[in-house]
Amino acid sequence: MFDLPMETSTNQRAYRQFRKALLSEGFLMMQESIYVRVATNQKAANLLEKRIGAFVPNEGLVQTLQVTEKQYASMHFLVGEEKQDIKNKDDKVIVI
Repeated sequence: MFDLPMETSTNQRAYRQFRKALLSEGFLMMQESIYVRVATNQKAANLLEKRIGAFVPNEGLVQTLQVTEKQYASMHFLVGEEKQDIKNKDDKVIVI
């Protein structure tokens, strides 16, 4: 999750570079400024968090939140509908 300043052209460039880096790391946009990615285990999640830390902008707020796949699947939609490109089911099989 992030909230980055957009006042200057430098801020806007930093935002674009950060967003592009997240996408190249395999993140999907869940909603504006909230990106998600599945990690296979806690160690992989921690490594991913460390890699994100290497390219965060100098200004703004960037936060991470780790939840299990089962917790993520229990999300409730109060308004709006589930996006079809993000799977909210806990019956997936991961092949490594």
